[in-house]
Amino acid sequence: MASDLRDGDARGRVGRFKALALPHLDDAYTLARYLLGDATDAEDAVQDCYLRALQHFDTFRGSEVKPWLFAILRNSCRALRSRRAGRVLPASETLDEEAADAAVPLWSETQETPEHAMLRNHDSETVRGLVAALPAAFREVIVLREINNLSYKEISDVIGTPVGTVMSRLARARAMLRTAWIAAGGGEVP
Repeated sequence: MASDLRDGDARGRVGRFKALALPHLDDAYTLARYLLGDATDAEDAVQDCYLRALQHFDTFRGSEVKPWLFAILRNSCRALRSRRAGRVLPASETLDEEAADAAVPLWSETQETPEHAMLRNHDSETVRGLVAALPAAFREVIVLREINNLSYKEISDVIGTPVGTVMSRLARARAMLRTAWIAAGGGEVP
């Protein structure tokens, strides 16, 4: 009888985990792909993340599972990079703050036209390359905010830094992207 109850609890837990976590699988892969730069490594990191998340699902205390998953994924990516490199990675990476401070933010709202949509599609590969070339700390916040639509608070929870640091990194990442875009011949951003 007690075994039946535990089995039922385990099935219920797995069902709740699936319902909450699986909808974020694509977003987790996207983040891992940007953090690791390799599709196979990203798949490994996401698999490790979801296994760890399931194992520790009982410790989840919150209303949103996505930031919790991304925090686990971030640690899985760091561990995978460390294993692949055969070394221990530092807790934070050196930031090129002086160069980023001088640049103007990249994003601004423009009206969507067919021509604009065509140019945006044509330039998407360039933008992906520019994002991938950002230093890890900046790439991470750009992907979490602009691709995964996390709030500043959620990003802060994922990467374990104050909200002000998240905002600063986002501004600097956007400025770096703007400078790189112009240097790549993308033209002045309005």
